[in-house]
Amino acid sequence: MKNTKIAQRNVPFVCKTVLEIGILLQYNCYWNNVPFLLCGKEPNMAGKGQKRKDKDRIVLRTGEGQRPNGTYEYRWTDKTGKRRRVYAKTLEILREKEKEIEKDKNDGIKAEARYVTLNELFDLWKVIKRGLKDNTFQNYLYMYNNFVRPDFGKKRISEIKKTDVKRFYNYLADERGLQASTIDSIHTVLHQVLEMAVDDSYIRNNPSNNVLKELKQSHIFKTEKRRALTRAQQDLLLDYLEHNRTYNHWYPIFAVMIGTGLRVGEATGLRWCDIDFENGIIDVNHTLVYYCHRHEIEKNGCYFNVNTPKTTKSTRQVPMMGFVKEAFLKEKEYQEMLGIKCNVVVDGYTDFIFVNRFGNVQHQGTLNKAIRRITRDCNDEILLKEEENPILLPHFSCHTLRHTFTTRMCEAGVNVKVIQDALGHSDISTTLNIYADVTKELKQAEFVGLDSFFQKTTQKDISEKAV
Repeated sequence: MKNTKIAQRNVPFVCKTVLEIGILLQYNCYWNNVPFLLCGKEPNMAGKGQKRKDKDRIVLRTGEGQRPNGTYEYRWTDKTGKRRRVYAKTLEILREKEKEIEKDKNDGIKAEARYVTLNELFDLWKVIKRGLKDNTFQNYLYMYNNFVRPDFGKKRISEIKKTDVKRFYNYLADERGLQASTIDSIHTVLHQVLEMAVDDSYIRNNPSNNVLKELKQSHIFKTEKRRALTRAQQDLLLDYLEHNRTYNHWYPIFAVMIGTGLRVGEATGLRWCDIDFENGIIDVNHTLVYYCHRHEIEKNGCYFNVNTPKTTKSTRQVPMMGFVKEAFLKEKEYQEMLGIKCNVVVDGYTDFIFVNRFGNVQHQGTLNKAIRRITRDCNDEILLKEEENPILLPHFSCHTLRHTFTTRMCEAGVNVKVIQDALGHSDISTTLNIYADVTKELKQAEFVGLDSFFQKTTQKDISEKAV
């Protein structure tokens, strides 16, 4: 009768009689594919005073068990009281995992690190991250979601090694063809997320440490050195803009950028109230940015915003040179003549100085397109004159004008600290790098002249001796 009763059961149960134990042991501790508890214990658990063994008669340790399909599992309770388990095909592999688990316990590594993915940690990072300007934050989201999330982001955080990060960066550089600056942005986000994982005891070390540096050393990225306009090129540009009827309305903004070294967003964001004509001072206290708000459902789209300057040092007062002051007055006169007024309000800011014919603020892309047209037509005009060794405008952008301002200051021997304050650099090493480049070129130019001087002197001495 007991056999019949046992056969009819289809839920886990506890064996109480010798007959039940004998019958069920014939079925490897299973009946109708239903697990049971042997005298109140889990499968593979021995009675009091007996050691548990697997099918190969190997003694199992506490928490270890062999499953009906022959694989092994290890169970333990984490610090939160939650039951955890891992599986392995062999007992040897299982015990290697047990060692890792024990080491994690001793080092305070969270048990859930085995299940948390990089994407999940990034989603946490983007919620708690503070101190970034919105356009920078949006750029980070774009970089991660496009290049990390689809594949690499699915990896479990505990499984990511330094070689994995290296392989990922090599893939971005070699197969995706990304530039060093783009990979740098991706690394900035990835490193911060992994550093948060270290701080929160998900991993011991940040596997992305020094990887970007090694990548740049092993790859030869094609980077064009930013070059300023020469003095002759600068004069050519300003003279062409001032006297050309097609492009003379662009003269004020480009003259201001050359004469102040303002970043393009700082220049386009200037308001009339930021200009002190009496004392000759430009107050730089904000910047105008245009970017795509991809991840804001309520504000989706590309539009302008007003941000604080790039760094704390970027909030500054820049003295106006004479031709810069004249450029502002020319812009004012031009707008009054054509009846142009600022018709836009950006985050409560209005009365912008540099606006288009519709009264909207200027876009960096529009300015760069204008520079390309100006360069083309100016060079065509010069080439038509068929002069020998003509001075032509090179390919350049708005940021080149900032670099041009820096170069003119270096050439004039202005103190490096003054240059740093005028440019709004938070780190003087940035200024020093530019200064070093400029002085190196000046030294080479001086030595070219010195070489010709020495040659003339030597020839003169030879002639005198011959006489």
